[in-house]
Amino acid sequence: MSVLDEYDRKGDLMDAKELHSLTLTAAKVRSLALDAVYTAASGHIGGSLSVADILTVLYFHTMKVDAADPKAPGRDRLVLSKGHTSPALYAALALKGFFPQEDLKLFRSIKGHLSGHPDMVHVKGVDMSTGSLGQGISAAVGMALAGKMDKADYRVYAVLGDGELEEGQVWEALMAAYKFRLDNLCAIVDINGLQIDGSTEDVMPTEPLDKKFESFNWNVIKVDGHDIGAVAAALDKAATVKDMPTVILAKTVKGKGISFMENNAGWHGKAPNAEQYEVAHAELAALIEKLEREGK
Repeated sequence: MSVLDEYDRKGDLMDAKELHSLTLTAAKVRSLALDAVYTAASGHIGGSLSVADILTVLYFHTMKVDAADPKAPGRDRLVLSKGHTSPALYAALALKGFFPQEDLKLFRSIKGHLSGHPDMVHVKGVDMSTGSLGQGISAAVGMALAGKMDKADYRVYAVLGDGELEEGQVWEALMAAYKFRLDNLCAIVDINGLQIDGSTEDVMPTEPLDKKFESFNWNVIKVDGHDIGAVAAALDKAATVKDMPTVILAKTVKGKGISFMENNAGWHGKAPNAEQYEVAHAELAALIEKLEREGK
């Protein structure tokens, strides 16, 4: 019986009302991310769509954060190591109340504060500036180690892409995380199988990731990254693990939620044109309308 099967047997999975609310929020994250990339005429939409459910669960179910006090010492920290998917992060932060949703219209604009990669100096709610792949997990290890040294009770989360795991620095950080017994650290890998040059399997195979992480002495949980209840249960379980860090291997679909973008590496880092945007926007708007109607 898997960890998540056990949670289901015990009835610990979230209730239907919360599940519906998170599903609706994730749809809004996707829609706002799409709008931001289209308006800017640039940005990384494919990976933003694949990670939307994960970020939604983190910010609206799991993490202790307060938009009114974004630098609170006791807050949980998130490092978006795959920083190019900032459109999804910014959308989640806006919906959480860290800044107005109107600000998303100035994504990648010199007139705004939302650059193409997370910026901890100018964007409320961003805990670490990222962009150069592989470096975010090292920063997360440092944050978690600081928490241990300070005897603080906050947790640190790092979201990585599967293509990012080709960076050697990632594995150095994983070794350090176990050496210091960072059980306050949880990494989530967004495994959508695609990167800018195509399939991760073709560019640089990294599987079997579960066995590799286990060999680095990490606790491993595998989930469907679009099953919100399962992602939430995995994050809850990770918080109970002692003396070792946890990684959640989340299988996802690049471009999730927009029919013509799904499983298409061509949408790694380009914006839709006007005709494509109308189709994509209509698909997400229809989903949001359906979910809102069901929630009444």
